[in-house]
Amino acid sequence: MGMTEQTSTEPPRTGAPGKHYKWIALSNTTLGVLMVMINQSIVLIALPDIFRGIHLDPLDSANTSYLLWMLMGFMVVTAVLVVTFGRLGDMFGRVRMYNMGFAAFTFCSIMLAITWMDGSAGALWLIGWRIAQGIGGALLFANSTAILTDAFPTRQRGTALGINSIAAIAGSFIGLILGGVLAPVSWKLIFLVSVPFGIFGTIWAYVKLHDTGVRARAKMDWWGNVTFAVGLISVLVGITYGIQPYGSSTMGWMNPLVLTALIGGVVVLGLFVVIELKVAEPLFRLSLFRLRAFTAGNIASLLMALGRGGLQFMLIMWLQGIWLPLHGYSFEETPLWAGIYMIPLTVGFLLSAPLSGYLSDRYGARAFTVGGALITGAGFVALMELPTDFNYWLFAILLFVNGLGSGLFSSPNRAEIMNAVPAESRGAGAGMTATFQNSASVLSIGIFFSLMIAGLSRTLPSVMHTGLVQQGVPDAMAQQVSGLPPIAVLFAAFLGYNPFQQLLGGQLSTLPDGGKNITGKEFFPHLISGPFHQGLVIAFWFAVAACLIAAVSSLLTGRVNRPHDVPAVEPLGEELAAVAGGAGMSLNELVVPVDDSAGAGAGGGGGGSGRGDSGPGAGTD
Repeated sequence: MGMTEQTSTEPPRTGAPGKHYKWIALSNTTLGVLMVMINQSIVLIALPDIFRGIHLDPLDSANTSYLLWMLMGFMVVTAVLVVTFGRLGDMFGRVRMYNMGFAAFTFCSIMLAITWMDGSAGALWLIGWRIAQGIGGALLFANSTAILTDAFPTRQRGTALGINSIAAIAGSFIGLILGGVLAPVSWKLIFLVSVPFGIFGTIWAYVKLHDTGVRARAKMDWWGNVTFAVGLISVLVGITYGIQPYGSSTMGWMNPLVLTALIGGVVVLGLFVVIELKVAEPLFRLSLFRLRAFTAGNIASLLMALGRGGLQFMLIMWLQGIWLPLHGYSFEETPLWAGIYMIPLTVGFLLSAPLSGYLSDRYGARAFTVGGALITGAGFVALMELPTDFNYWLFAILLFVNGLGSGLFSSPNRAEIMNAVPAESRGAGAGMTATFQNSASVLSIGIFFSLMIAGLSRTLPSVMHTGLVQQGVPDAMAQQVSGLPPIAVLFAAFLGYNPFQQLLGGQLSTLPDGGKNITGKEFFPHLISGPFHQGLVIAFWFAVAACLIAAVSSLLTGRVNRPHDVPAVEPLGEELAAVAGGAGMSLNELVVPVDDSAGAGAGGGGGGSGRGDSGPGAGTD
């Protein structure tokens, strides 16, 4: 393959950063992750306003693919490229790749906000720049974890990654609320809001971040890159179109093009594995799977991502399509309030993620990863027992428990995986882990939607037909409307639309009450609540199974470190206080390194820990 050049390493660049550099690295990478996650979820909640802004009908089956690609295009390209960019970070510098990601993401945000086209052209413009924005996101995701792992010593890595995880999950829910507030004013504001932070973060990263880890010079594995990209894109595109109707079928899994994409993608990925086993400098370092903690930790992370990845979509549909209208909220108001009512999920995560990261640094990760997976699974079981028109406080408690379990799992799992990776492979290891998680996000949407549609398709058509006929709609019209694909009903609930006002059109004026009952707040939610709950139970049972397998996999990562195995932990509060120097210090003063001669604690401690902590088959925490 022409990849036999011997790998050589070069030391970190001269001029070691100050002893508090690790907190600069943490704050900047946290800002980057927060910005990306806000921007990702803000689109989720603002889709109704985006579709209205570019004059697209979201219930038109011809526009379904536009809606899906606005949601999933970013995730698909990030999943495909993140491992490549992690490898480039190992070769050319993680900070350099990270800086490029910050700049690219900010530029794409500007381009998304200057859309002037309507209809399909406007949708394609947005999808294209969302995909380009995903490239910037991949650069940030692939290298931020490696930068933190380089900067922090092993004993503090769980704490650092926990704080970074908080930014990720908090950003996803902050985006929901911001989208609900900004999109009704102007949908372009949802993209512009990240531009000032992006410009500041780009400049700050360029000036203050330094490559402190081991850099390996090698040739790029082009055949591996091509086969991996083609194979994974093919599989993810197949999943995207598999949940759309095909002919008379409610889903497209039997569509020859979908089958070709899925089977062909798997074959190409198989070829990718063969290539990676033969080339001297592979893109995907399959040798890392010899590390028990890396392999078992990634399996657990993948399954947890699969289990909870579709949760946000299901809960938003539940709130926007059923619960909020039944409690007096107009369909136009539901996107904002759905984000607000899901805050307990965020609170649970925010409380548990940093605590579990800190405690796992002292006592080992396994108790937290296993316990977190089991608590999350129990939360899914409890959610299944709720009626569709639930008591909110009980719902809030269950969301809190679910967030608590996810937070307990997340930080220790990431630290466990990264501690097992040798120093010179951290970019590749972080990229591989991010690939699994981002791919799981797309897979989970496909799985959850498929299971929901399977549950809805059994009862929804007859329920819709009977309900419409009882309201005076002629049988022929009711039959036609009840043939609406279940995915269109799901999207209506997801976007806060009452589809009957549009579908029945002029027929409404012929009804006894002028159609006021059908187009009111309660008819549509009551109509779909029964079938929706059946589909929800099926989807949540899948999530429970994924959480249980994740718990078992977490048990296999290796031994749990005891307190005497772990070096004394540097007091987090005292360290931060030393950096800030007082409550009145400005941000500009905060990021200035102190005492360059004391840089050993910045990157050096983390830079060499991976190799000493792990070896083939090792299970390190």
